[in-house]
Amino acid sequence: MSLKTLIVDDEALARSRLRTLLRDCSSPAAEVTAEAAQGEEALAHLAAMDLDLVLLDVHMPGVDGIEVARALRSRPDAPAVVFVTAHASHAVTAFELEAVDYLTKPVRAERLQQALQKVERFLKERRAAQPAPEATPECVLIQDRGRAERVPLSEVLYLKSEYKYLTVRTATRSHILDGSLNDFEERYPHRFLRVHRNALVARAAIRALERYDDGEDAEGWALRLDSVPEPVAVSRRQLAAVREMLKESR
Repeated sequence: MSLKTLIVDDEALARSRLRTLLRDCSSPAAEVTAEAAQGEEALAHLAAMDLDLVLLDVHMPGVDGIEVARALRSRPDAPAVVFVTAHASHAVTAFELEAVDYLTKPVRAERLQQALQKVERFLKERRAAQPAPEATPECVLIQDRGRAERVPLSEVLYLKSEYKYLTVRTATRSHILDGSLNDFEERYPHRFLRVHRNALVARAAIRALERYDDGEDAEGWALRLDSVPEPVAVSRRQLAAVREMLKESR
């Protein structure tokens, strides 16, 4: 990991020394992304750049380092702050502002490396504590009379191929979709099961496999699904696969 770093100090020689010391740092290394000679310039960089670390002088004309650190406190993704100053008297204030470390000038190489290691630990712990972003649910886009509706795949109970279109059935509605059963079967094999040449059902919605009479003196097998009254016919060709899936899910 190379820490993207902003050096903030009103003295050019102090910035140059820090830049030189950082070149020799490793585990972690630091990359000087930008420098600033005053607080206002530092805040401009911080607003425009994605940074890991600010090496921040305390005493500067205009906006000083303490004010810059206070401005950063409201940002949950703010870079870590390490104060670098000739004055040890501001140490208490620095840690009240949740600075990761406080270095006094002249900065020694080994002490700077220790500060970088603290920063690396701080950033890792903060990332670990943040909740993982919620995954965007996969959806089917239904186009109907100029209106588009996103139907989450998790709500689809079955899909049937009828003529050139698919019927997309949820617990509350049936939608018409211009699509292919084969495409859904290939893209979502763990979500949908082929039960007939013209039908896929949601594996999670299957309640029971039972015999049924289609009213034309023919008997067969059908699946009962959660939340819908109509059965979905199972072809003889797919019957073994359906039984196997039910056996595995017990």
